[in-house]
Amino acid sequence: MTYHRNISTSISRQRPSESRTAQGLTDANWQRRSMRLCVCLLMLFAWHGTLQAQKVFVLQKDSIPLFRGFQVTFDLLGAGQRMLSDYGQYEGSLRINLHDQWFPVVEIGIGTADTHDEATEITYKTTAPYFRGGIDFNLMKNKHADNRIYGGFRYAFTSYKVDLERRNLPDPVWQWDSGFRIDGQSCYQHWAELVFGIDAKIFGPLHLGWTVRYRRRLFHNEGDIGRSWYVPGYGTYSEDKIGGTFNVIIDI
Repeated sequence: MTYHRNISTSISRQRPSESRTAQGLTDANWQRRSMRLCVCLLMLFAWHGTLQAQKVFVLQKDSIPLFRGFQVTFDLLGAGQRMLSDYGQYEGSLRINLHDQWFPVVEIGIGTADTHDEATEITYKTTAPYFRGGIDFNLMKNKHADNRIYGGFRYAFTSYKVDLERRNLPDPVWQWDSGFRIDGQSCYQHWAELVFGIDAKIFGPLHLGWTVRYRRRLFHNEGDIGRSWYVPGYGTYSEDKIGGTFNVIIDI
């Protein structure tokens, strides 16, 4: 009798330990299954994303040749801005048409500014070329339609020189001359742009279009002037990061 009780007591003492061990094994198995499920889901999402990317980046299969000519573009908005204000740019571009789907593009322009601030009596002048390169993608379902909606990106660069001058005026407190002059301060800037645009055929090879651009300055050097009031191709320092163009486009 005593022996039977001892065995029962021993078994009853071991049961909580065995229960905890079994629970631990169950939790471990559940964690392994959860990890496997997460890995499978991630692989499924990655596979689906790869298929979608292939649909975007693969050329449509049809009888249209890969090379479809090129387009020459001139921006009217920047030229009009220069004629009506203290700054602006003259810009042209060349776009290669690949299957009416992809459009590698090079944009070249000259930005110029000549302004005088009556409040500070500071004159700011600069004239310099700028360069952009990138690619556009036709977002229309029918890639070969005469009209296009596209999105793209640009990488841009300019190297320019700035002339700053403030005529001699007596300081209102100390009465000494507060004028200064900086000639040919070397500056540069790199920036990126996201582009959304519309291209509409008017007749024959003539198209009209516009673009909206989000600009992001990447890195720059403005020397001793602190900050440039105007950067060729980018705009004024106080401008919004949103810009645009209105283009005359000729198919060649």
